[in-house]
Amino acid sequence: MIIDVIIPALNEEKSIGFVIKAIPKGFVRNIYVCDNNSSDATTVRALEAGAQVLVAGKKGYGSACQAGIQKIIANGTANYPDILVFIDGDYSDYPEEMILLVDKMQTEGLDLVIGSRISGNLEKGALTIVQRFGNKLATYLIRIFFKYHFTDLGPFRAIRFQKLLELKMEDPNYGWTVEMQVKAAKHKFRVGEVSVSYRKRIGISKISGTFKGVIGAGSKILLIIFKSFVKG
Repeated sequence: MIIDVIIPALNEEKSIGFVIKAIPKGFVRNIYVCDNNSSDATTVRALEAGAQVLVAGKKGYGSACQAGIQKIIANGTANYPDILVFIDGDYSDYPEEMILLVDKMQTEGLDLVIGSRISGNLEKGALTIVQRFGNKLATYLIRIFFKYHFTDLGPFRAIRFQKLLELKMEDPNYGWTVEMQVKAAKHKFRVGEVSVSYRKRIGISKISGTFKGVIGAGSKILLIIFKSFVKG
């Protein structure tokens, strides 16, 4: 079983090394840090920690993730991983817990596994009230519209690579995670969740840490859910 990891990152020089070094040794093949035009030493720290660094041509969380996917595709079908894990570069998740996600996927024959912060060990203050409300509303709408039950839109997730390609992911920024979950539901993927631990991130969030980020992310998430439902 071959596992690759994608870490989208923007100005995470203080945390990226911790994330990479906490990934279980020998568990994954490649670690791709997809830099989203950082102005600090994120890329240097990532290289020092042993990751491969890719530069996303366009800004946006989804664009960074796509840079990693396109690199894997360019490596050729013979080199595709069986499973691709996504995790943020801010050290809020516990990278060592990716073993739990992959084990759940393998044991139950799932296509997509979400690391749920809501049902896991959540450090006080790690998620804002706005984030909690947004999660609850978005997952409720997914359950009502698509009959799939999620508790979180958490960025820590594992997906079978061939299944990911079937989704034809498009969103370049805030809507990446919810797009994956909505499309997985529409494609009737076998999905599941694993309770994960979550702590306060290192540094300021680009989304929850700014008013623009909160409004932008919330609007995009709702737009994707409603558009997907209307398209059928």
